[in-house]
Amino acid sequence: MKTLTALALNILLLASLFFLYGCGTTGKNFDESLYKNIVVGTTTLKEIHSMFGAPFKQGVQNSHKTWVYEYNFYNALGTNITKDIIIVFSHNGVVKSHQMMTNQQ
Repeated sequence: MKTLTALALNILLLASLFFLYGCGTTGKNFDESLYKNIVVGTTTLKEIHSMFGAPFKQGVQNSHKTWVYEYNFYNALGTNITKDIIIVFSHNGVVKSHQMMTNQQ
């Protein structure tokens, strides 16, 4: 009986540790300070790739190539980080529009 109680206590302790220190990520981390270097009508697709690497997602918005850089870090202790950059390119491969969103100050 003592062994069963000790086992149950160990399982409960281990589960508590996983909950308290559990974390998860999606996307690929990127240097958001480089965002200020993006200039509409000037910065090229190749320059964006050299700044941030391959995009996390690619798509099309109103017939324009769109790249998304996304990083999400979730922690059970509440230190979550979310940041996204969305870049829309004109047909000649130059930035048409861009936006950045984050929960960081």
